[in-house]
Amino acid sequence: MKNITLIAAMDTNGLIGKNNRLPWHLPVDLNFFKQQTLGKTILMGRKTCESLPFPLPNRRNIVLSRNKVFSKPGFDIINNIDNKILDDEVMVIGGSTLYELLMPQASHMILTRIDHEFEGDTYFPNVDWELWQNTRTTRLPISDQNPEYNIAFEFYQRIEQTT
Repeated sequence: MKNITLIAAMDTNGLIGKNNRLPWHLPVDLNFFKQQTLGKTILMGRKTCESLPFPLPNRRNIVLSRNKVFSKPGFDIINNIDNKILDDEVMVIGGSTLYELLMPQASHMILTRIDHEFEGDTYFPNVDWELWQNTRTTRLPISDQNPEYNIAFEFYQRIEQTT
């Protein structure tokens, strides 16, 4: 199985978006996201792609879209998940439909938890936590470098199922 990692930031209610944008601007989380995804293949849905002004640098940007005529310079557009197209490691960066589609195949999740309730319209899909083990959590309290909210960076690995 390929190494598929879902990476997302969410508030205390699982909110991940508002009007096709992040409901917050947190440089510490953006830097964390960059560290985790640099040099890797990132996979996103069309709406997430449309929210970006340009491809994220130093990453292979792949967009999964049912729209067969959609194109955007610098992005590789695919209409279905073809294992030959995807590298050994793929970071799924959103949106919610793609997270839900690939959750059953994902081997890892990296979740930024923001200790605040925001308003928005898009949520991370429900997770069956019995299938996931937290392997590491880094807590970042409010400080000069993180002046707004308490944040936790959580790493999860799918629990191997034995039959």
